[in-house]
Amino acid sequence: MNMDMVRGHVLICGGTGCTSSGSEALIKEMETQLKAFELDKEIKVIKTGCFGLCALGPIMIVYPEGAFYSRVQVEDIKEIVSEHLLKGRIVKRLLYQETVEEDNIKSLNEVDFYKKQMRIALKNCGVINPENIEEYIGVDGYKALGKVLTEMSREEVIDEIKKSGLRGRGGGGFSTGLKWQFTYAAEGPDGKYVACNADEGDPGAFMDRSILEGDPHCIIEAMAIAGYAVGANQGYIYIRAEYPIAVKRLQIAIDQAKEYGLLGKNIFDSGFDFDLELRLGAGAFVCGEETALMTSIEGKRGEPRPRPPFPANKGLWAKPTLLNNVETYANIPQIINNGAEWFSSIGTEKSKGTKVFALGGKINNTGLVEIPMGTTLREIIEDIGGGIPNGKKFKAAQTGGPSGGCIPASLMDTPIDYDSLIQIGSMMGSGGLIVMDEDNCMVDIAKFFLEFTVDESCGKCAPCRIGTRRLLELLTKITDGKGTMEDLDKLEELCYSIKASSLCGLGQTAPNPVLSTLRYFRDEYEAHVKDKVCPAGVCKALSRYVIDREKCKGCSLCARQCPVGAISGTVKSPFVIDQEKCIKCGACMNACKFQAIYKK
Repeated sequence: MNMDMVRGHVLICGGTGCTSSGSEALIKEMETQLKAFELDKEIKVIKTGCFGLCALGPIMIVYPEGAFYSRVQVEDIKEIVSEHLLKGRIVKRLLYQETVEEDNIKSLNEVDFYKKQMRIALKNCGVINPENIEEYIGVDGYKALGKVLTEMSREEVIDEIKKSGLRGRGGGGFSTGLKWQFTYAAEGPDGKYVACNADEGDPGAFMDRSILEGDPHCIIEAMAIAGYAVGANQGYIYIRAEYPIAVKRLQIAIDQAKEYGLLGKNIFDSGFDFDLELRLGAGAFVCGEETALMTSIEGKRGEPRPRPPFPANKGLWAKPTLLNNVETYANIPQIINNGAEWFSSIGTEKSKGTKVFALGGKINNTGLVEIPMGTTLREIIEDIGGGIPNGKKFKAAQTGGPSGGCIPASLMDTPIDYDSLIQIGSMMGSGGLIVMDEDNCMVDIAKFFLEFTVDESCGKCAPCRIGTRRLLELLTKITDGKGTMEDLDKLEELCYSIKASSLCGLGQTAPNPVLSTLRYFRDEYEAHVKDKVCPAGVCKALSRYVIDREKCKGCSLCARQCPVGAISGTVKSPFVIDQEKCIKCGACMNACKFQAIYKK
């Protein structure tokens, strides 16, 4: 395609979410229709990464107008091509309605979902074709690597990262610059390594996946910069095999970088050599822990090692190793290009820059968001997230996945930064943010996360292997209506014991969901124990379905839908439910047309 002839661009999301909704078929149909209307020389179709508003996929943006089409179907493509691209008439019925303002179309920066965001790590996601290195170069890609290799010493690079205030985006928030300095200072006469943790295992988290799918070259560039700074010539990206699109695009990007001389020998004629390889993980959550990850890269069972020694001194194959996660690396090229002062001017005093969150659960705008540190939870939930669906009340938000804690509605004005979250019993973690409403049972939520950590424990240390299972047994006992007040004391005591004695971060943080829900929702635990009632009606053993005799019309539909014959009665008279037979499946309530059945 002659770029001089291009008058418009059609950007179609090729991230996992939109791909699963059929965006690949949209791309093919768009190309077919453009040829049919003889527009294929004038309009360029670009498959991008995630735009962020995952709930509206498949997404398509047409430039230069900036028309944001949402939930596009294959049958809509012909109309978009014939009306918009051929005649210049935007198809308003297919637009994301928040962008429609009388006869005008709002820019994305004016839409509630985007206007409080600030994209640094996600800068190129949804903007460029991730499988085309020239598009990355066109947005200043590899400029930072060139600057580092031709203008800066290793010490200057590390000093710039330290001055930026960047902290690790994968868990505890350790200073990235200090980690680089420690690895640089470590003795490594036989070589050093740089590694990337792309083993994103938290339930509901998809931040790293989206960056890798939408902007893989920025991670390659950042790792090459890190390799130069610490004195490493080999890097490894440890990525989940369950991320096939990310794996494919990373490999394409690595091959392209080698072809362009941006990986390999004598990069930018600087004398610096650096190469990258992928290592696929088999889905073990524990391999997100740095020492377990390195053990897995070495081809062994992914189990954590005691620390010290820390990886900066003794990591991969017992050599000094620098490990950061995907989002941390994604900030590096922009820090180098724009300067440490620019980055440190964003965020709070101790938490600089932005943070990417995967916003999910009971929220209207499910998707990927990047906000300046210090943005409050209320702003994320109400302004960016669009509030809670169906008029329900916000109850809690879980940050940090199985390692984090639940933040109650009373703390919605808490600023999102490392220290504030720790103070209220949660943590930043990798960036999953799951929203819950009044229909969620907080005891059941704690049980859900414990079930996950019990399954994912590697079993190497007894506190985690045995302790988390005992916690789960106590939670199950409580949700089954068999708990006692003494069990609540046992829960708390066991939580602190596991935190203090587990070998790695998985076990040390596994009790956090229990401790935070005990702290903020103790009344729900006591209702399960004292009153044998689940206030949210979630725990089956503590809930029952009841027929309101005044509302029941005696239509018998509920009895016909009951799979165990627990409902009886006479037509045109109120029916009743035999609680001994009822399996609490809810089929009767779903079938009732008169809202005569409710959960008690």
